[in-house]
Formats: sequence, structure tokens, C-alpha cells
Amino acid sequence: MKTIAVLTSGGDAPGMNAAIRSVVRTACENNMRVLGIRRGFNGLMAGDMYEMNIRSVSDIIHRGGTILYSARSARFNSEEGLKDAIDVCKANSIEGIVVIGGDGSFRGARDLSLRGIPCVGVPGTIDNDIACSDYTIGYDTALNTIMDMVDRIRDTTESHDRCSVIEVMGRRAGYLALNSGIAVGATTILIPEVEFNVERDVIERMRRTQKTGKKHFIIMVAEGVAEAMNSQGICGVNELAKLIEARTGVETRATVLGHVQRGGSPSVKDRVAASQMGYAATLLLKEGKGNRVIAMRKEEIVDYDIYEALNMQKSVDLGLLKTALEISI
Repeated sequence: MKTIAVLTSGGDAPGMNAAIRSVVRTACENNMRVLGIRRGFNGLMAGDMYEMNIRSVSDIIHRGGTILYSARSARFNSEEGLKDAIDVCKANSIEGIVVIGGDGSFRGARDLSLRGIPCVGVPGTIDNDIACSDYTIGYDTALNTIMDMVDRIRDTTESHDRCSVIEVMGRRAGYLALNSGIAVGATTILIPEVEFNVERDVIERMRRTQKTGKKHFIIMVAEGVAEAMNSQGICGVNELAKLIEARTGVETRATVLGHVQRGGSPSVKDRVAASQMGYAATLLLKEGKGNRVIAMRKEEIVDYDIYEALNMQKSVDLGLLKTALEISI
């Protein structure tokens, strides 16, 4: 291929800029022209792009967010939207695209590949919920951000003998809640992959811990457990906090960390992983290969067919959850 493009799609993740940098510089070193598409598939359909070179990506490896911006696009899922995207590719001689994002972005990459525009996906999402990959860009940075924020909340929680209910991101996946919960010594961790009962797993657990002399508590909740809480008559973490206070007598506050988890300078792990993945994706396009997803398996960079990748299943480590519960009582 002589001309490729790169875009970021879906939710931003720390390390996306490192991946963009890697794609651009690998392409330039291999005598390929590279175009940066702004605002994901929306920008592709609109032809919002510019030519990049090695200096276009100077001093971005340490920056959070994405210099190409990001967006979600319902129109791209239509035949009309796909046709517009393909027409733009042909008009700009784009022969392949590196798509950095989550599984929704990979479906877009698959649809373009099917229609003759080879694409390679790079997993970038803080949720770490891409089934084919052990690791996704942004996950480590998000974990460290959560740990730092909860450590600060713990200072005031301990000072006032309170309970803090902390909601973290993870719409369908509990990896952030589970691993950050271990890191901050949470009394209870609620994740969407594991059934729970608030009375048994929160209230009774706190009462048991109170008997050992503990007076302050951290409860970690993945945002994806909302449906399970609703079935138990609890509408969100604020209602959960009120219930805990009413049932245990411990003053309880709820905190939703929100989009602070997406931001910040990427960690070493995210910078290195993003650089490796961007490099591998670009070399695949150089070889004329598309409809692939880059992944990390046992610390090695591999690639899969997008169909295969989208059909894979990823399960949470129940042994890790058992460890968390047994050491945090």
C-alpha cells in the first residue's frame, strides 16, 4: 500500500496518541503516505482529514485523549454512510485504514474491509473488554487514576469513620472495579459478571468487618451493575449509599468518578503497548492485509481475523475476586 489512514473512534483512552504516533512514523519509515482522519467514522464520511508526517506526531506520546478527536456515528452503520466513506477513500487514494477503538469500532472496520477497504483494528478502551486481547490501550492508566482518586477519598473516609461507595466505569465489564478494588483494599466489589445480593454481599459483610474493629469502608461498584441493583430496588449508587447508612448506622457517601478516568498522561505500559500495536497494525497494511485486529496475548503482539475476534468471549478472573474478598475483610 502507498497511502493509508488512521482514525480513533468511540471513547477516548490514554495511549491513543502513542498509537497514532507509532502508525504515522512506521508508515513514513516504510515510504507510505498517511492521512489522519478527524473524529472517527464521522470524519471519514465527511472527508475531514489531513496529511501527516513524522513531525505531525512530535511530543504527543505523553498526552492523554486523541489529537485526531473521536466520535460515535449511527449514520456510519447505514449503507448510505458506508458508501460515503468508501467514496472518500477512493477520492483520496486511501488503500487501508488503522482503526483505534473498541469493539464497536472494529465492527466498522469489518464493514469497510468487506467492501474493499482493508482495515486493521487496534484495541483502545479503558474497560479492557476486547475479548481477543489480554490488554487494551488505556486500561493501566485508568486503573492508576482510579487508585489515586480513591486513595484521596479514603483519607476523608477514614477521618470521619465513613463508608464511601465509589462507582467506576465498566458498562459491561468489571475489570476496572475488580483490579482497582484490590489495589485500594475495598471491602466489597460489585461487578456485572458476578451475581450479588446487597444485603449479603454489602450489608452483612460490613457488619462482620465492624466486629473486627474496622470503622471505615470502601465499596467499589462497576457502572454495569445498575440493572442488578434495580432488580433489588436500588436505583444507583446514591440509593445504595442511603441504604447502607440506614442498615449499618455508618455515615455513607457516594462518589461517581466519571470521565476523570479517561484522562491524563498515559502510563509506561500504555505508551509501550500502544507503540507496539500501532507498529504491528501498520506493517499488516503494508503487506496488503486487512480485516485484522491487533491483540496482546501473554505479553506478545498477535493479530486475529476481525470475525474471529468479535465472536470471542472474555471472562473475569473469579479467582482474583475470591482473593479480593478474602484479604479485605
